[in-house]
Amino acid sequence: MIILGIDPGYGKCGWAILAKGEKHKLLTNNYKLSEIEKSNLRVRSSKLEVSLVVCDCIETDPKKDLPDRLKEIYDAIEYIIKKYQPTELAIESLFFFKNQKTVMQVSQARGVIIVAAKNHDLSVSEYTPLQVKQAVIGYGRGDKEQIQKMIKLHLCGQEMPKQDDTADAVAVALTHLQTSKFQKTNTK
Repeated sequence: MIILGIDPGYGKCGWAILAKGEKHKLLTNNYKLSEIEKSNLRVRSSKLEVSLVVCDCIETDPKKDLPDRLKEIYDAIEYIIKKYQPTELAIESLFFFKNQKTVMQVSQARGVIIVAAKNHDLSVSEYTPLQVKQAVIGYGRGDKEQIQKMIKLHLCGQEMPKQDDTADAVAVALTHLQTSKFQKTNTK
């Protein structure tokens, strides 16, 4: 299973690729990965069931109009999907924003991300910030620092991203892994 986790935004959009199970080997042999990415993945995959393959943040140019920024996001997501070939997208859903303009722009960014995913036949799952916190740290009132510490524990000490948006994308992907595992257990 290869998951693309997304913390959506139009200025900064965090993303992360997590791999679980046999997909480690598939990614390791993928010619599209750099040699550094391959060696890091091989080391991790021999020890872990879940690996953080790569994560980063898409940053759009604030001087550009919103449609151009949305296209930047769409193009970046297309590139990520083609390079890492995830089968599932986990994206954080919106919650209350004080600024109505911000919520509209983030909604539009989410839209282009979901369209890019569906254009590549990825399944799409959405999680609220509360669900993410509950899955990662066990309760819904944790702060960013607690989330990062727990992510590091979940990933057996792998290095954590510095940017909050990127760390949040990792947390969303982990939430999806835990939720899908739970759903499969309950459906048997």
